[in-house]
Amino acid sequence: MIRAVVFDVGECLVDESREYGTWADWLGVPRHTFSAVFGAVIAQGRDYRETFQVFRPGFDLDKEREVRAAAGRAETFGEEDLYPDVRPALAALREAGLWLGIAGNQTVRAGRILRELFAKDVDLIGTSDDWGAAKPDPLFFTRLAEMVPFAAGEILYVGDRLDNDIRPAVAAGMRTALVRRGPWGTIQQADPEAARLPSLRLDSLADLLGGIETLNAEAR
Repeated sequence: MIRAVVFDVGECLVDESREYGTWADWLGVPRHTFSAVFGAVIAQGRDYRETFQVFRPGFDLDKEREVRAAAGRAETFGEEDLYPDVRPALAALREAGLWLGIAGNQTVRAGRILRELFAKDVDLIGTSDDWGAAKPDPLFFTRLAEMVPFAAGEILYVGDRLDNDIRPAVAAGMRTALVRRGPWGTIQQADPEAARLPSLRLDSLADLLGGIETLNAEAR
C-alpha cells in the first residue's frame, strides 16, 4: 500500500522555464539557443550542467550562483512558477489521508523558498544541500527513507527524470510515478525504461490520486 507521496521539485512542481531563461540572459546568449543546446545535452544522456560549458568553458555553476546572488540576480521561483495542477493535487492527496513530502536537488536558498510556499501543505521538505547528498546518489534516497515514517515500499516518489528520479528511487525500493513534462520528461518518454520502471506514468498530477487508489486496490 502506498501511504506516502514525495515530490521532486524542478519540472515536477516548478516550471523552470523562467529560471533557465535567466541563465541564458546571464550568459548573454539567446534563450532559444540556450534551450536548444540544453535539450541536445539531455538527449545525449549528458549532465545538464554541461550546457553551460558550451557557452563558457570552465563555468562553475555553484560559484556563479553566488556571483548572481551578490549582483542581486539570484535564481528564484515563486507561486507563479508552479504548474497549475500542483495545488489541487496536494489538496486532494492530503484529503485522502496520504503523508506528503517534497525532496529534490535544491540549494539552501531554494529550500527556504519551498518552505515559504509549502510548509502548510506537506509533512517534509528536504533538499540535497540539507542532506549532503544529491540525486542520483543512493544516499539521497537513504536520507529520504529515514525521514518518512513508512517503509520504502510504501513511498511513491514522483519525478520527471528517469536518471535522477525513477531509477534511483526504484533501486531504493520505492514505488515511482513519472511525470511527462519539462525537458527530461519529454525527451526521455520514448526510453523503454519509461514504460517499464515507473509504477505510474502521468501527464498531469491531477491523475495521481486515481493512480494511487488503483495501485492500492491491487495491493489489497
